[in-house]
Amino acid sequence: MIVVLMGVSGVGKTTIGKSLAALTGWKFEDADDYHSEENTRKMAAGIPLTDKDRTPWLNALHERMLQYHQKGESAILACSALKQDYRDVLAGGFTKNEMRFAYLHAPIALIQERMRSRRHPYMNPGLLASQLATLEMPIPSDTWSIDVDGGSPVEVAGEILARLREAGMLTSGAEK
Repeated sequence: MIVVLMGVSGVGKTTIGKSLAALTGWKFEDADDYHSEENTRKMAAGIPLTDKDRTPWLNALHERMLQYHQKGESAILACSALKQDYRDVLAGGFTKNEMRFAYLHAPIALIQERMRSRRHPYMNPGLLASQLATLEMPIPSDTWSIDVDGGSPVEVAGEILARLREAGMLTSGAEK
């Protein structure tokens, strides 16, 4: 099983992903670790990435997801996946029972507050507006919508875990 935690920067993808990994024992990967040096320089300078910039990054993430799948390992990926085209690349070759997107969202004021209070190596808080403009709402039948405003990262991870259980996507012994 591959779970992709998606949404704009500052919504809590990495923090919630690490909490979910602690609950399941699954591997956790942050898509930010796969950006090229050129992409990280652009973002640090407040320059939004283009689709051309993102294509090699998305392909590398898809390959990583396939590696986990081919080894029979479950994993959690924190990735913005803002456009449907990006999600289509990531989901290529997977069935709904093999991977699922969880769209993490919160009020913009909360996301802005989180971005101001954290230090990210290159994610310029000024890019939030471009991410919100780029965001294409996910198709509800393909994605779980998770409001992160009302709970701690562990509680939100617990909600995702409950949805995995309800959907029959957890194999026996998949949880710690």
